[in-house]
Formats: sequence, C-alpha cells, structure tokens
Amino acid sequence: MTDAAFLSVKPGSIVVSDGRHFKITHVLGINSVLAKNLASNAVEQLRVDLIRPSQNDAALDGVVTTSGQDIEDICDEDWKEVQRRFAAIKPLLEDSRRTREKVRAAAASQGVSTGTLYEWIRAYNDAGRLSALIPQKRGRKPGQTGLDDNAEKIIETAIKEIYLSKQRQKPQDVVNHVAYLCRNAGIQPPHANTVRNRLKALRPERVLKARAMGDKARNLFAPIMGKFPGANFPLAVVQIDHTEADVIVVEEITRLPMGRPTITLAIDVYSRMVTGCYVSMEKPSAVAVGMCLARAMIPKNEYLADLDIPGDWPVWGKISTVHCDNAKEFRGAMLSKACQQYGIDLQMRPVMVPHYGGHIERLMGTSAGEIRKLPGATFSSPKERKGYDSEKESALTLREFEQRLVDFIVNVYHQRLHGELNVPPRRQWEIGLLGDTFQPGKGIPEIPSDHWRLKLDFLPFVERTVQPYGIVIDDVFYYHEVLNPWINARDPDHTKDKRKFIIRRDPRDISAVHFFDPDAHQYYEIPYRNTGHPAISVWELRAAQQRLKEQGLAHVDEEAIFEAVGRMRERVEAAITKTKAARRQLHRVKTTQQSAKARQTSPTVLAPTASVTIDRPTPTVPSVDPDDIFSMPIRPFDDLTVKQ
Repeated sequence: MTDAAFLSVKPGSIVVSDGRHFKITHVLGINSVLAKNLASNAVEQLRVDLIRPSQNDAALDGVVTTSGQDIEDICDEDWKEVQRRFAAIKPLLEDSRRTREKVRAAAASQGVSTGTLYEWIRAYNDAGRLSALIPQKRGRKPGQTGLDDNAEKIIETAIKEIYLSKQRQKPQDVVNHVAYLCRNAGIQPPHANTVRNRLKALRPERVLKARAMGDKARNLFAPIMGKFPGANFPLAVVQIDHTEADVIVVEEITRLPMGRPTITLAIDVYSRMVTGCYVSMEKPSAVAVGMCLARAMIPKNEYLADLDIPGDWPVWGKISTVHCDNAKEFRGAMLSKACQQYGIDLQMRPVMVPHYGGHIERLMGTSAGEIRKLPGATFSSPKERKGYDSEKESALTLREFEQRLVDFIVNVYHQRLHGELNVPPRRQWEIGLLGDTFQPGKGIPEIPSDHWRLKLDFLPFVERTVQPYGIVIDDVFYYHEVLNPWINARDPDHTKDKRKFIIRRDPRDISAVHFFDPDAHQYYEIPYRNTGHPAISVWELRAAQQRLKEQGLAHVDEEAIFEAVGRMRERVEAAITKTKAARRQLHRVKTTQQSAKARQTSPTVLAPTASVTIDRPTPTVPSVDPDDIFSMPIRPFDDLTVKQ
C-alpha cells in the first residue's frame, strides 16, 4: 500500500498528536478538530497543523531517511500510463456531483470497467500522489523470473545483441539465438514464450531508441499538458512570482549594506491569501520556487515561531494548479516532475497576456508599497529616491526584513478588507473551506504526511554510481555504510554498465546529500566522507574550483578545494568592511554554518529498511532540521545535469 502524501482531516481519520493516537470526530474550524484518544477514550481538541498521520518511526545509526518511491525512479512507460489514468479521473475528482453514470461513461471512453476507474480514484485519493496510479504487474514481483541466473543472463545477452540493435531483427530471431547459446552452454533452453515475454516487458521508448528510431520515440512519448481550472475554491489556483525588494539590507555583524534581497511569493487566487514566501540574497532560481511551493503546502506554525511573529497562518494543503510566467526557473525538469508527482498542474502564463498574472502582480505591488516604508528603501525610481541615501539609511538585516514582511502578510494583509472580495482574505479562506449560508465549503485541506520528503522532492538532483569509497559529486566525497549494498552495483537494464542512483542535495549546504535507495524506496542522508571538512555552499565550491583552475592545477582534489575555501573565507573576513560583495559572501558562509549546526542538534530521524553489514567505522551522521533549510540563501545552479 502506498503511503499517503497528504493526511485527510475529516471525521474518522486516525491521527497522531503529541505521540498519542486519536480518531477525529468533529471539525471545529480551519485550525482545530475534536478527536477521541484511542487509549483513554477521552475527547480532546487538537490543533490541525500539529497532527500527523499514524505511522511508526524509529532510527538507525543517526541516518535520516524518508520513504516512498522517488519520482525520478519511475520509468517513462509507467509515467505516461500514470498521466493517462490521471487525465481520465481528474474531471471526476473535481466533480462534487459525481455519479456512477458519470464514472461509467468515463470508464467506457477509456476502454476499462467501471470498477477499474473507481480503483484508480481510490488509489489516488488514498495516496495523494500520481505514483499511486503506476500499473501493478500481476504474477511474480519485479526481479523474480523463475529461471536460473545462467539462463536469464543468456536471454539478456541475446536481447541486447539481436533485438536492441539497428538491424531490427524479429522476436523469433531472439528465440533462436537463445536456444543456440543455451545448447552451447549445456543449459536447458527456456520456452519460446518466456523469451517473448522478456521482449514485451521492454520499455517501448528504449526499444525505439536502440533501433535508431529516436524521432519516433520522442513523438510517441511527448508530455501531455493539462487544462487550466477555474479558481472556485481554496488552492484551486496558486500564482507564484519573484521580485527584487526595494530595500537595502545590512550584514548582521558589521551592519554595513549588503544589497537588495529577492522575495518569492505565492498567492491563492480564490481567497487572496498568501500561501508561501521565500526570502534570500540570491537571484531567482528553481530552488527558490520549489522551497516557496513546499512551504505553501505545509503548516507554518514552526516558521512563525522561528521568526518570533504572533498570530497564525492557517494555510496548508495540496495545490491543484500553480500558475507562473515563462521564466527559466519555472521550466526546469526538476520542478515539472515534482509538481506532477503531487498532482499539481504547472501552468505557464500565456505570453503577452499580463492579466493572467494579475493577482500575484497586485500582491507584489502591495508588498512593495509596504517595503518602501522601511529604512533603507530604494523606492521604484531615481526621481523618488532623490535626496535619500538608501545605503546610508539601511538598518535591517535579512532576517529582520523577513520578519517585517511576514508580520505584514499575516497580521495586516490577511486581516484587512480586500477591495475586490469585500471581505478580508482570511475570511474568504474560511468561507471557501467551511462554507456559509450561501455556499458549501470545500473542507479543511489535507496535511502533508512527510514535510521533509515534500521539501526534498522540490530540490535538484544528480545521478551517481556508488564506489567502494562512496559517492563523488563535484570532487567532494560522501560516505555512509548504508551505501555498502550498492557498491559497484550493475544497471538492471544494461548489465555492462554500473547503476546510477538519484542523489538530491541542497545547494545552500552541501555537507550532506540525500541518497535514494531504490529497494527501500526511501532517502538516506549521507555526510562528507571526511567529516572534519566544514559545511560549504555550492557556490563556494564553484568559486574554489574556478580559483584553483586559474592557478593552473592539472588535478583538483578534495583537499585542495577545502583549503581554497578556507583561504577565500579568510579574505572575506578581511574585506567585509570594504565591499558589499564580500559582505554578501560572509552572509552565505554564516547561514551555511547555521544549517550544519541545526542538523547536528535535530533529533528527528526515520527508520531505514535496508540492512547493511560491514566491519567499517561508521561516520557520525547529524540529523536534519526539516524547517531550517528555508533560512538558507540560494543561488541558481543551472550547471548541474538534470535527468530529462
């Protein structure tokens, strides 16, 4: 059974709060429910944003893990079928007056039974992920063939040499070649149907490409675009965009000007509630978009507590459609695949049609007006700024600026009357969820089951093999004993090649990466192999590599990189009073160090399912604070190769 990505908040749901199991009995409002304690039968009032799905957590060797199939681990054939099935049930999911006749008609159009379509709907509703619609193969599980290893190896060899070639030979030619090789090896040949079944199991796209028909493969497996739904309930449509704030912020220690921050905001079109925000000193990137969307979907009580802001921000849950412009950070494969995994329809704003993004543009304008009241404001034009020295007047650090912005959003913008709605956004949000005398409510949004996994799915990834020394990314080595079962593992589809694994990393702190175990279907946090190295960001790594290259070094190794980083940090410390660039760099270094420190003190771990046995010292793996990554600055890293 697939673990649900979102927890349904409705009577009958089994949840956990403060380590105790409850059954929800009544929904009191958007923030609270009544629930029966399953141990004592006492009825208690619970905060919605603090409840979690019922599951067992444990820990092994301090390795932080999270479960569920990685979206990049799904083959193209299955992903295409998933999209087809979702397109078939999507109108039914959105239909509040769905009847059996409508389901029967939809099933007939798809050539399946009514029961099958109901099963797709149930699977998607239970899991909240598109991956729940992956076709389940009957019979033996993947990897179980019933043949001995020698016969299986002969079949694989024959398929690669005879069938997956430009000669495009027929299935019978493969059957004959298998029989010939088995006789030579003194092995009983498998039945012809066994060989044909292996051929049928091949991914069509792989077969076409191997047979020099790449153009046909692209035409057959092009992505399917969805429709743009109306914003007639909360989270139906969320618009997102970036802007450079019209204010200069200062470095925390020297209090000297550091530059203008970038803010990423997301707004719910139905209610005008701000669903998420992200503040950094870096240019817009896919990471900023991903972190803003992840924050939009998770409860924000811990975020507000970290910023020491009163009030509440009762916005969370799965977004139906994200609407954005055509900037490159919105068009990356990572963001597109992550949105598809969670059933989010990522829609690009039509070119030359500015009113499609009007809601987020007005929010940006409203925020800009408030920001211009802050010390260090740059205003929107030199004429407005005349006679005002923005750098000289600047006084807020990046954190203080973020506090002011979020405080304004939560306690002013959400609470005051909205000109178009004639009610405050907070009230419109409540009406959309709970209803009023004129319309029924949509119900309380589902809560993400695994906050950290949600954030991971919106981080960039690379693919690497596992070697005896661990994993290498950009000349930096990572190791933990959970990698041992995969050392020199072979690709199951190309046995002559080593298997590559999905590795996700946060560019703001690369002292640990997240390795996806394809058997356990979960992530493991893997630290530096040399745990004595300091935490650094990906742009510090790039700068150090460039510096060493300019020095003419023929080979750049890990030790040289970290020595160069140390020298660069010393120069930054010496130059912080002279240049804004140095102060921005110092800010990056300190926030990276804060992330590493938070990971060392966080107690949150989940249990891995893969077993490992090796007589080797185990590095100490610090835990990750799942909310601290939002405090880190970011920088685009388009130079990473992303799997298409």
